[in-house]
Amino acid sequence: MQKLPRIALVAALYATLTVLPPFYAFSYGPIQIRVSEALTVLPFLFPETVWGITAGCLIANVFGQVGPWDIIFGTLLSLSAALVTSKMKKAWLAPLPPVLFNAFGVSFYLSYLFKIPYIYSVLYIMMGELIACYGIGYPLLQILLKRKRVRR
Repeated sequence: MQKLPRIALVAALYATLTVLPPFYAFSYGPIQIRVSEALTVLPFLFPETVWGITAGCLIANVFGQVGPWDIIFGTLLSLSAALVTSKMKKAWLAPLPPVLFNAFGVSFYLSYLFKIPYIYSVLYIMMGELIACYGIGYPLLQILLKRKRVRR
């Protein structure tokens, strides 16, 4: 598979798994589980998917309820997390950057916008990210590692 189609596929999947029903209902807000965040493990195996995650997140955030905050900062945080994920050496660490970047970064502006204490926002976002990234993304990564001929 060529890199550009992989990037486009990841972007489309991320956006779709965020904005389409029934996913939309729990993809935004102070308490969220973005199923699409499971894809954030992909840069561990396919570094070019950093750009698919970023583009998909940007598209998804345009449809959210917090506007420029999420469009700009949420997308930049996803880009940062994906770049760090692409540099991880151990598979079990691949889901960690999106969990931490989103829990601490996204919570910074969500706590302000939704007028909830920052620590609660961190805990809510972290729980959702753990479910998506370790609960769904890590098993996905394990399947891909078994299928991929060249292992890291």
